[in-house]
Amino acid sequence: MPALDSLGASLGAPAAVALLLGCVVVATLAQTLTGFAFGLVFLSLAAALDLATVQDAANVATVLTLCNAFAYFRAHRQPLPWGLMKPALLGGCVGVGAGLALLHLLSTAATQALELLLGSVIVLCALLLLVRAGTRGETAAPRQFVFAGLLSGLMGGLFGTSGPPIVYHLYRQPLPAELVRRALLLMFAVNAVVRLALNVPAGGFSLRALMLSALALPLVPLTTRLALRLQPHLPAPALRLGVALLLSGTGAALVLHALDRP
Repeated sequence: MPALDSLGASLGAPAAVALLLGCVVVATLAQTLTGFAFGLVFLSLAAALDLATVQDAANVATVLTLCNAFAYFRAHRQPLPWGLMKPALLGGCVGVGAGLALLHLLSTAATQALELLLGSVIVLCALLLLVRAGTRGETAAPRQFVFAGLLSGLMGGLFGTSGPPIVYHLYRQPLPAELVRRALLLMFAVNAVVRLALNVPAGGFSLRALMLSALALPLVPLTTRLALRLQPHLPAPALRLGVALLLSGTGAALVLHALDRP
Protein backbone atom coordinates (compact mmCIF):
# COMPACT_ATOMS: atom_id res chain seq x y z
CA MET A 1 0.00 0.00 0.00
CA PRO A 2 1.31 3.50 -0.83
CA ALA A 3 0.72 4.79 2.70
CA LEU A 4 2.68 1.92 4.27
CA ASP A 5 5.46 2.34 1.71
CA SER A 6 5.66 6.02 2.59
CA LEU A 7 5.86 5.25 6.31
CA GLY A 8 8.54 2.66 5.70
CA ALA A 9 10.57 5.13 3.68
CA SER A 10 10.27 7.70 6.48
CA LEU A 11 11.38 5.19 9.09
CA GLY A 12 14.50 4.14 7.17
CA ALA A 13 16.34 0.88 6.51
CA PRO A 14 15.24 -2.04 8.76
CA ALA A 15 18.84 -2.69 9.87
CA ALA A 16 19.25 0.93 10.99
CA VAL A 17 15.92 0.83 12.85
CA ALA A 18 16.91 -2.42 14.58
CA LEU A 19 20.24 -0.91 15.64
CA LEU A 20 18.49 2.19 16.93
CA LEU A 21 16.10 0.07 19.01
CA GLY A 22 19.16 -1.78 20.31
CA CYS A 23 20.50 1.59 21.43
CA VAL A 24 17.24 2.15 23.33
CA VAL A 25 17.75 -1.18 25.13
CA VAL A 26 21.35 -0.34 26.10
CA ALA A 27 20.32 3.14 27.23
CA THR A 28 17.44 1.79 29.31
CA LEU A 29 19.77 -0.68 31.01
CA ALA A 30 22.13 2.18 31.83
CA GLN A 31 19.24 4.34 33.08
CA THR A 32 17.88 1.63 35.36
CA LEU A 33 21.25 0.67 36.76
CA THR A 34 22.64 4.18 37.28
CA GLY A 35 19.49 6.27 37.66
CA PHE A 36 19.94 8.96 35.01
CA ALA A 37 22.00 7.95 31.96
CA PHE A 38 19.29 7.16 29.37
CA GLY A 39 19.52 10.27 27.23
CA LEU A 40 23.31 10.42 27.29
CA VAL A 41 23.81 6.80 26.27
CA PHE A 42 21.08 6.86 23.62
CA LEU A 43 22.29 10.12 22.07
CA SER A 44 25.93 9.04 22.08
CA LEU A 45 25.25 5.66 20.46
CA ALA A 46 22.74 6.94 17.89
CA ALA A 47 24.99 9.81 16.84
CA ALA A 48 28.25 7.85 16.85
CA LEU A 49 26.71 5.08 14.72
CA ASP A 50 25.11 7.69 12.45
CA LEU A 51 21.65 6.13 12.93
CA ALA A 52 19.71 9.38 13.34
CA THR A 53 20.18 13.11 13.31
CA VAL A 54 20.91 14.70 16.67
CA GLN A 55 17.50 16.39 16.47
CA ASP A 56 15.58 13.14 15.86
CA ALA A 57 17.51 11.27 18.56
CA ALA A 58 16.89 14.09 21.04
CA ASN A 59 13.16 14.01 20.26
CA VAL A 60 12.98 10.24 20.83
CA ALA A 61 14.90 10.62 24.09
CA THR A 62 12.48 13.35 25.20
CA VAL A 63 9.38 11.21 24.60
CA LEU A 64 10.84 8.14 26.30
CA THR A 65 12.07 10.17 29.27
CA LEU A 66 8.61 11.64 29.78
CA CYS A 67 6.93 8.22 29.54
CA ASN A 68 9.42 6.75 31.99
CA ALA A 69 8.74 9.52 34.52
CA PHE A 70 4.96 9.16 34.09
CA ALA A 71 5.15 5.40 34.71
CA TYR A 72 7.24 5.94 37.85
CA PHE A 73 4.90 8.58 39.28
CA ARG A 74 1.89 6.31 38.69
CA ALA A 75 3.58 3.45 40.54
CA HIS A 76 4.98 5.63 43.36
CA ARG A 77 2.42 8.12 44.56
CA GLN A 78 4.49 10.00 47.13
CA PRO A 79 4.20 13.81 47.07
CA LEU A 80 6.36 15.50 44.46
CA PRO A 81 9.01 17.95 45.75
CA TRP A 82 7.61 21.06 44.03
CA GLY A 83 8.81 23.40 46.78
CA LEU A 84 12.39 22.15 46.67
CA MET A 85 12.59 22.09 42.88
CA LYS A 86 10.68 25.27 41.97
CA PRO A 87 13.83 27.40 41.44
CA ALA A 88 15.46 24.65 39.35
CA LEU A 89 12.29 24.15 37.30
CA LEU A 90 12.05 27.86 36.51
CA GLY A 91 15.67 27.92 35.40
CA GLY A 92 15.09 24.72 33.42
CA CYS A 93 12.20 26.21 31.42
CA VAL A 94 14.40 29.12 30.33
CA GLY A 95 17.27 26.77 29.54
CA VAL A 96 15.10 24.45 27.42
CA GLY A 97 13.98 27.37 25.26
CA ALA A 98 17.54 28.57 24.79
CA GLY A 99 18.79 25.06 24.05
CA LEU A 100 16.10 24.46 21.43
CA ALA A 101 16.88 27.76 19.72
CA LEU A 102 20.55 26.81 19.60
CA LEU A 103 19.71 23.32 18.30
CA HIS A 104 17.64 24.69 15.41
CA LEU A 105 20.41 27.15 14.56
CA LEU A 106 23.16 24.52 14.57
CA SER A 107 21.13 21.74 12.94
CA THR A 108 20.51 23.89 9.87
CA ALA A 109 23.74 25.86 9.69
CA ALA A 110 26.50 23.86 11.39
CA THR A 111 26.06 20.10 11.64
CA GLN A 112 29.77 19.67 12.33
CA ALA A 113 29.65 22.11 15.24
CA LEU A 114 26.60 20.35 16.69
CA GLU A 115 28.29 16.92 16.56
CA LEU A 116 31.47 18.36 18.06
CA LEU A 117 29.51 20.00 20.87
CA LEU A 118 27.54 16.83 21.59
CA GLY A 119 30.67 14.66 21.63
CA SER A 120 32.47 17.07 23.96
CA VAL A 121 29.49 17.27 26.34
CA ILE A 122 29.22 13.46 26.45
CA VAL A 123 32.91 13.06 27.33
CA LEU A 124 32.56 15.72 30.05
CA CYS A 125 29.48 13.96 31.44
CA ALA A 126 31.40 10.68 31.52
CA LEU A 127 34.03 12.33 33.69
CA LEU A 128 31.35 13.81 35.98
CA LEU A 129 29.86 10.33 36.35
CA LEU A 130 33.10 9.18 37.95
CA VAL A 131 33.37 12.17 40.29
CA ARG A 132 31.97 11.51 43.73
CA ALA A 133 31.71 14.97 45.26
CA GLY A 134 31.14 15.25 48.99
CA THR A 135 27.71 15.98 50.46
CA ARG A 136 27.07 19.54 51.60
CA GLY A 137 26.30 20.32 55.21
CA GLU A 138 23.10 22.19 54.31
CA THR A 139 20.82 22.56 51.32
CA ALA A 140 22.08 24.99 48.69
CA ALA A 141 20.54 28.43 48.18
CA PRO A 142 17.70 28.83 45.64
CA ARG A 143 19.96 30.71 43.21
CA GLN A 144 22.20 27.63 42.97
CA PHE A 145 19.16 25.51 42.12
CA VAL A 146 18.25 28.07 39.43
CA PHE A 147 21.72 27.85 37.91
CA ALA A 148 21.76 24.03 37.96
CA GLY A 149 18.27 24.00 36.45
CA LEU A 150 19.31 26.46 33.74
CA LEU A 151 22.26 24.25 32.71
CA SER A 152 20.06 21.14 32.77
CA GLY A 153 17.42 22.86 30.69
CA LEU A 154 20.03 23.99 28.18
CA MET A 155 21.19 20.38 27.78
CA GLY A 156 17.58 19.20 27.63
CA GLY A 157 16.74 21.67 24.88
CA LEU A 158 19.84 20.85 22.86
CA PHE A 159 20.04 17.09 23.28
CA GLY A 160 16.87 15.88 25.02
CA THR A 161 18.84 14.85 28.12
CA SER A 162 18.83 17.08 31.21
CA GLY A 163 20.72 14.85 33.59
CA PRO A 164 24.31 15.72 34.51
CA PRO A 165 24.11 19.28 35.94
CA ILE A 166 21.04 18.67 38.11
CA VAL A 167 22.18 15.15 39.09
CA TYR A 168 25.55 16.48 40.25
CA HIS A 169 23.83 19.32 42.13
CA LEU A 170 21.16 17.24 43.88
CA TYR A 171 23.44 14.41 44.94
CA ARG A 172 25.53 16.96 46.83
CA GLN A 173 22.54 18.03 48.93
CA PRO A 174 21.82 16.46 52.35
CA LEU A 175 18.63 14.81 51.08
CA PRO A 176 17.28 11.22 51.23
CA ALA A 177 18.06 9.18 48.12
CA GLU A 178 14.37 8.57 47.33
CA LEU A 179 13.62 12.29 47.50
CA VAL A 180 16.50 12.98 45.13
CA ARG A 181 15.14 10.39 42.70
CA ARG A 182 11.66 11.98 42.71
CA ALA A 183 13.20 15.43 42.30
CA LEU A 184 15.27 14.30 39.31
CA LEU A 185 12.33 12.63 37.59
CA LEU A 186 10.21 15.73 38.20
CA MET A 187 12.91 17.88 36.60
CA PHE A 188 13.25 15.53 33.62
CA ALA A 189 9.47 15.35 33.13
CA VAL A 190 8.91 19.11 33.24
CA ASN A 191 11.83 19.77 30.88
CA ALA A 192 10.45 17.12 28.50
CA VAL A 193 6.96 18.68 28.53
CA VAL A 194 8.37 22.15 27.88
CA ARG A 195 10.59 20.85 25.09
CA LEU A 196 7.70 19.10 23.36
CA ALA A 197 5.39 22.11 23.82
CA LEU A 198 7.94 24.38 22.13
CA ASN A 199 9.28 21.96 19.54
CA VAL A 200 6.16 20.29 18.09
CA PRO A 201 4.30 23.50 17.04
CA ALA A 202 7.55 24.78 15.49
CA GLY A 203 7.76 21.71 13.25
CA GLY A 204 10.82 20.36 14.99
CA PHE A 205 9.41 16.87 15.54
CA SER A 206 9.75 14.70 12.43
CA LEU A 207 7.57 11.76 11.40
CA ARG A 208 10.60 9.47 11.77
CA ALA A 209 11.13 10.57 15.39
CA LEU A 210 7.44 9.94 16.12
CA MET A 211 7.54 6.44 14.60
CA LEU A 212 10.77 5.53 16.36
CA SER A 213 9.32 6.69 19.68
CA ALA A 214 6.26 4.49 19.17
CA LEU A 215 8.40 1.44 18.32
CA ALA A 216 10.73 2.01 21.27
CA LEU A 217 8.07 2.56 23.94
CA PRO A 218 7.36 -1.15 24.67
CA LEU A 219 11.09 -1.86 25.00
CA VAL A 220 11.59 0.49 27.93
CA PRO A 221 9.45 -1.31 30.58
CA LEU A 222 10.60 -4.75 29.40
CA THR A 223 14.27 -3.78 29.58
CA THR A 224 13.74 -2.09 32.93
CA ARG A 225 12.41 -5.32 34.43
CA LEU A 226 15.43 -7.22 33.14
CA ALA A 227 17.81 -4.61 34.52
CA LEU A 228 16.18 -4.74 37.95
CA ARG A 229 16.84 -8.49 38.04
CA LEU A 230 20.48 -7.92 37.13
CA GLN A 231 21.02 -5.01 39.49
CA PRO A 232 21.61 -6.92 42.76
CA HIS A 233 24.36 -8.98 41.10
CA LEU A 234 26.32 -6.02 39.71
CA PRO A 235 28.40 -3.79 42.03
CA ALA A 236 27.59 -0.07 41.76
CA PRO A 237 31.21 1.06 41.12
CA ALA A 238 31.51 -1.39 38.21
CA LEU A 239 28.23 -0.11 36.72
CA ARG A 240 29.34 3.49 37.03
CA LEU A 241 32.70 2.72 35.43
CA GLY A 242 31.10 0.73 32.61
CA VAL A 243 28.67 3.51 31.69
CA ALA A 244 31.44 6.12 31.94
CA LEU A 245 33.68 4.10 29.59
CA LEU A 246 30.80 3.64 27.12
CA LEU A 247 30.09 7.37 27.13
CA SER A 248 33.78 8.25 26.82
CA GLY A 249 34.25 5.96 23.83
CA THR A 250 31.15 7.06 21.93
CA GLY A 251 31.70 10.73 22.78
CA ALA A 252 35.29 10.59 21.57
CA ALA A 253 34.21 8.79 18.39
CA LEU A 254 31.64 11.50 17.74
CA VAL A 255 34.25 14.24 18.20
CA LEU A 256 36.59 12.49 15.75
CA HIS A 257 33.73 12.00 13.27
CA ALA A 258 32.91 15.72 13.45
CA LEU A 259 36.54 16.73 12.97
CA ASP A 260 36.83 14.45 9.92
CA ARG A 261 33.95 16.18 8.15
CA PRO A 262 35.05 18.28 5.17
